[in-house]
Amino acid sequence: MKSNLSQIKHWVFDLDHTLYDPKVKLFDQIEVLMNTYLKKTLNITQEKAIYLRKYYWEKYGTTLAGLMAEHEIDPEYYLEFVHNINLNDVKVNLKLASYINSLDGNKIIFTNGSRMHAKNVSKALGLYNCFSGFYGTEDAKLIPKPHKKAFENIFKISRVNPKSAVMFEDDPRNLVEPFKLGMKTVLVGDYFEADYIHFNTPDLNTFFKEELNG
Repeated sequence: MKSNLSQIKHWVFDLDHTLYDPKVKLFDQIEVLMNTYLKKTLNITQEKAIYLRKYYWEKYGTTLAGLMAEHEIDPEYYLEFVHNINLNDVKVNLKLASYINSLDGNKIIFTNGSRMHAKNVSKALGLYNCFSGFYGTEDAKLIPKPHKKAFENIFKISRVNPKSAVMFEDDPRNLVEPFKLGMKTVLVGDYFEADYIHFNTPDLNTFFKEELNG
């Protein structure tokens, strides 16, 4: 492995659009269910639901965080409802499993979705046994990324030392606080240049092929 990652002992992975390609469109299903939840719970139109979902995401970090801030809702029911998706189109990624298994240290998933969603999707990808821990927003005390406290909550219970850790994410804003905490940062997906991003990669297989063989 290249020297700039040789000291990494903790590998923290986001889930959606990070461990799998956005073309799989799992989050498209989640967005449909979010809209349905908003329409039924708040008695609003489809157009209003789409608007609120974007508004909550931009202001609070997630739709759930927005709903909790502005409405009295049951977060447990919400998480179960919006993650009840079909995983039939998810393909096992044996190459990625091999790469992750070859890494030394602690490997976890931290998602703004639910813990069960992380487990279900990782199983469908053939990656479940690669990780020592699965952490959802409920484990972060319902504080979402990109907020600093969300990372601190997860790193405390997972015993991740940011100074010897790397974070893989598809959303640039979710790498700001990890960078400030001393982590290496890897943006997965479209290229985005920022001081707080150490690596850009189109996908994890490409990243590990280059870094592990470097």
